[in-house]
Amino acid sequence: MFLKESAIRNFWLNLGALALLALFLWGAEHFANEYQVRLLNNMAIFVTLAVSYNLVNGICGQLHLGPNAFITLGAYTAALLTLTPQQKELIFILQPLVWPLSQITLPFALALLCGGLVAALFGFITGFPVFRVRGDYLAIVTLGFGEVVRVLANNLQSLTNGPLGLKGLKPLTNLWWSWGVAAITIILIRALVNSSYGRAMMAIRDDEAAAQAIGVDTFRHLMLAYILSAFFFGVAGGLLAHLITTISPTLFTFFLTFNLLIIIVVGGLGSTTGAVLSAILFTLAGEWLRIVEEPHTLLGVTIPGIPGLRMVFFSFLLLLVIVFFRQGLLGRREFSWQSLGRFLRRFSAKVSTGHI
Repeated sequence: MFLKESAIRNFWLNLGALALLALFLWGAEHFANEYQVRLLNNMAIFVTLAVSYNLVNGICGQLHLGPNAFITLGAYTAALLTLTPQQKELIFILQPLVWPLSQITLPFALALLCGGLVAALFGFITGFPVFRVRGDYLAIVTLGFGEVVRVLANNLQSLTNGPLGLKGLKPLTNLWWSWGVAAITIILIRALVNSSYGRAMMAIRDDEAAAQAIGVDTFRHLMLAYILSAFFFGVAGGLLAHLITTISPTLFTFFLTFNLLIIIVVGGLGSTTGAVLSAILFTLAGEWLRIVEEPHTLLGVTIPGIPGLRMVFFSFLLLLVIVFFRQGLLGRREFSWQSLGRFLRRFSAKVSTGHI
C-alpha cells in the first residue's frame, strides 16, 4: 500500500515538474533573446546525447566511441527528408541526389523519426561485430565505425553532397522539439534502467561472467542498450541539423564523441541525473569560456586570442574532477523526490537550530 501511494505521489510530482518545464519554455520562447534560445536548444540536444551515451558507457559499462557515426546518420537522414525537391536540385550541383530521396519531402516529426530509425538500423547491423569483443577492442571497433561513416559522408557525393554538405535547412528545431525529445529520452531511459533489463545491464557492467552465470543474456541486453542509444543519437542529430541549418562531414568528427565522453565522466558514469547536470554545465561553460579565446589588453600588452584554448580549460577541469571526484560529480547517485525531501528536511532543521 505504501509503495502504491509513493508511486502515485511520484507520478504527480513528475507531472508537476513537466508542467514547470513547459511554463519555463513558454516564458523563454516569448521573453528570451535569440542567443539565449539557441543556448537552451543546444543544452537540450546535449542532454539527449549524454543520457543516451551514458546508457551504453555508464549503465552497461562498455567503452563505446562511435556516437558521432549515429549522429551523422540521423542528421543527414532528417535533413534530406525535410528538403524540397527544388532545394535538393540546387544543393546537389556536382552530382544529383539519388532517387527516391530526390523526390521525397516529409514533415519534421517523420523526418526525425526516420533519422532515429536509420541510426537504430545501423546500430543493429554493427552491434553483431561490436559485441563480439570487449574492453579496448570494443572501443577501437566503434571508433573505426565512426570514422568510416565520416569518410563515407565526405565521399558519397550523390547521397551527402560530399565536403560541400547540406545548406539552407529550415530552422525547425525549437524549444518544444529539443526539450520535448530530451524529456522523452530521460523518461524512457530512466524507466529502462529501473526495470529488470536495467538491473541486468548493471550486472553486466559489474561482473559480466557472474551475470552470465545467473542466466543473463548479455548479448541481447547490450544490443538493446546499443540500438536504443543509436535511435536517440539519430533523433538528436536531426535536431542539431535543423538548429544550425547547415551540416558537413567536418561537424561529426571524433571531437564530438570526445565532448560527450567528458560530459558523462564529469557527471558520473552510470548516473542519468549526472549526465543531465553535466550536459547543462558543459553547454554553459562552452559559452562562458569563449572569452579565453578572444584577444585581451592587459596593462597595455595585447594578448592575442588562441583558438581552441577552451578545450585546454575543459581538460584542466576534467583533471580536477578526476582528482577530487573520482566517480564524477554524482557518482552513480540518481535524483529522487524522496532524497530531495530528506535534504530539505535536514536543511530546514539546520536553519531552525541556527547551525547554518
